[in-house]
Amino acid sequence: MKEIHGEAKSVRELLAGQRFSIDYYQREYRWETKQVTELLVDLSGAFLESHKESDDRRDVKKYGSYFLGSVIISDRDGQKFIIDGQQRMTTLTLLLIYIYHLIDKTEIDKTEVTQLSHLIFSTKYGTKAFNLDVEERNSCMQAIFDGEDYTEANPIESVKNIIDRYQDIVDSTLSEDISSSSLLYFADWLIDNVYLVEITANSDNDAYTIFETMNDRGLSLTPTEMLKGYLLANISNIESRNSASKNWTDRVNSLRSIGKEEDADAIKSWLRSQYAKTIRDQSKGAVPKDFDRIASEFHRWVREHEDVIGLSKSEDYAKLINTNFEFYAGWYEKIRNATMELKPGLEKIYYNAQLNFTLQYPVLLAPLRIEDSNDTIMQKLAIVSSYIDIMLARRIWNFKSISYSNRQYNMYILIILKIRNKSIEELSEFLIQQLEAEEEVFSSQSRFHWHGQNGRYIHWLLARMTDYVEVESGNASRYVEFSQRSGKNAYQIEHIWANHPDRHSGEFDHVADFEEYRNRIGGLLLLPRNFNNSFGDMEYSEKRGHYFGQNLLAASLCDEAYSHNPGFSRFIENSGLMFEPHLEFKKADLDERQKLYLALAEKVWNPERLLV
Repeated sequence: MKEIHGEAKSVRELLAGQRFSIDYYQREYRWETKQVTELLVDLSGAFLESHKESDDRRDVKKYGSYFLGSVIISDRDGQKFIIDGQQRMTTLTLLLIYIYHLIDKTEIDKTEVTQLSHLIFSTKYGTKAFNLDVEERNSCMQAIFDGEDYTEANPIESVKNIIDRYQDIVDSTLSEDISSSSLLYFADWLIDNVYLVEITANSDNDAYTIFETMNDRGLSLTPTEMLKGYLLANISNIESRNSASKNWTDRVNSLRSIGKEEDADAIKSWLRSQYAKTIRDQSKGAVPKDFDRIASEFHRWVREHEDVIGLSKSEDYAKLINTNFEFYAGWYEKIRNATMELKPGLEKIYYNAQLNFTLQYPVLLAPLRIEDSNDTIMQKLAIVSSYIDIMLARRIWNFKSISYSNRQYNMYILIILKIRNKSIEELSEFLIQQLEAEEEVFSSQSRFHWHGQNGRYIHWLLARMTDYVEVESGNASRYVEFSQRSGKNAYQIEHIWANHPDRHSGEFDHVADFEEYRNRIGGLLLLPRNFNNSFGDMEYSEKRGHYFGQNLLAASLCDEAYSHNPGFSRFIENSGLMFEPHLEFKKADLDERQKLYLALAEKVWNPERLLV
């Protein structure tokens, strides 16, 4: 093995003026919402541990550091290829782009964004390229950097994940956690106080040897394995211990068939749902409590809380594995499967998962009791998932965050602790009361609209509302079809008004007023991508007839939808919704559709669904 260099570098030192490539045989970018959320929570938490509002920017130099991990590089005659660490590097680049946009939108001197742009891309010999230079990803990264939508009929896995993970960053509470007055401080801290270790070898073989050595030798036990060892060590009867060991292994293997970290996630959800009593409060410098520690060290937490869990004799440890873990991990697995495919009676779990609301798992498990029948459990899951569904839709409609970091405190304090082990009747009554007590309902935001950053939420709402009209009119559900946002069969948000303010100059004095109206949800539809591409720019009078061949919500603009369609007519009569055709689509027509959509949303997300 030739000479190897290892050096701790700040983000600035690692990225400024350097360009990294990834070989074609490298795996795809596969980080999920969970990894991005955890990283953002860790970074903002580490920054806020040091930051004070009274600080001068020069004080950032004294702030605590954060270690982001290692990056293994193969240096081939001056060209650097990432062998390990591209998941972190890609996510870091997306985060830098997001902060670049945040700063660029402020009144801050624009020279401040220059230091960030040098870490995102560089120019050599007159050619600009991203510092993480991967050819098949560059057009997508350029669109994100330019603040534009990226559309491709069938994007590769990495591109799709990059788009989704950037949206996760946009949807996170980072801009809420880091106030506008602290933004430059956070940017300084991120690029100068966050470190990675760059390990550089002069050949691929040496780089891969390092990678394999770091990953294959002396592997530490996972928290799941350490918890298993602790529990089994406290079972004195050998036969009982062997039986418990087999049961544990079978359940863990079944969970890992879903994903490599699902066993740990199942345990966290189980312990949080049934045993956690406290959560870190939201004040600065607050220490981690039960809910938080279970996330990071559940094996230690169990050892320290034997009395809370009820562990005192050998039989208790065996029961915890054979009965409790088997029951809650088993239902966690069923819930996870329901997030990946629509299951009868558990559809709301699927809908919630499409918003990446991972907090639903401990909430769904909280009211379950081991002695419950399957029918009782299914009813409880339907009630809780419906509550979450309504809560999320209302928050989205009112421009409120639904991110993990924003909701975890309230979901634990207000919901999990209160619904633990509740009966069906108690559960239904309590959650309806929670919804009735909420200030944010659909009618409190009559001007709900698309504003760019909530695009995927608008798509989700429209998919649900469009499918509701279809199903209630006697047609089969098409939600999975409507919810597709990429690929050749994707659906897109259609603006009924094309982006031509001049066509509406008689009703609007300013372009900004036109744009605000145009983006209201009442002026939007969900239509196949090819329709949008073909007809989207037309006058309403030209494309109105084409709407009739689409879904019922779009077709309802046309007179033909109301004749010879008994299912749709029956739905209108039963629901009382004010559907009507629109020969033209002026400002007043959009106002009527806005009222219709609001009323439709109140039908789709009606709290009466929780009644038993």
